[in-house]
Amino acid sequence: MGGGAQFTTTAEAAGSAGKVNENLIGIDEVQRCLNRSRASVYRYTNTDPRNLNPPFNPRKLNPEYRSDQKEALLFHPNEVARFARDVLRIKEVTVEVLNSPSTATQQLLSSILDELRSIRNLLSEAEGRPTSLESRRDQHEQARPAA
Repeated sequence: MGGGAQFTTTAEAAGSAGKVNENLIGIDEVQRCLNRSRASVYRYTNTDPRNLNPPFNPRKLNPEYRSDQKEALLFHPNEVARFARDVLRIKEVTVEVLNSPSTATQQLLSSILDELRSIRNLLSEAEGRPTSLESRRDQHEQARPAA
């Protein structure tokens, strides 16, 4: 029980659970990380058949929010590390989350972000200059003779 625990998650582990958040880990991975049986991991977990998302319990392993009882239990690596350190008294706990390879969606979002940044730069540069509407109005007022 006094050994260290190493938590490494990958997109494949979260992807197999069908979640968008790639940093969450499932029961199987928690079982490997804690070196405990599947049944004991379920005993540690903060679940309640009457309440889908029970309040945080510092003595239990708290899963992430679920919208349906049939959804798989998923855990944040920091929560697993906290549980291992504070409840199981594992001395050395390391949390390591590996970044997943870039997906087409991430690449698209990155290009949108770059485009928005360039638009922001152009707008901030143009703030000091009069807009074409302002300059036309000024020219029009100067062309009219004063009454």
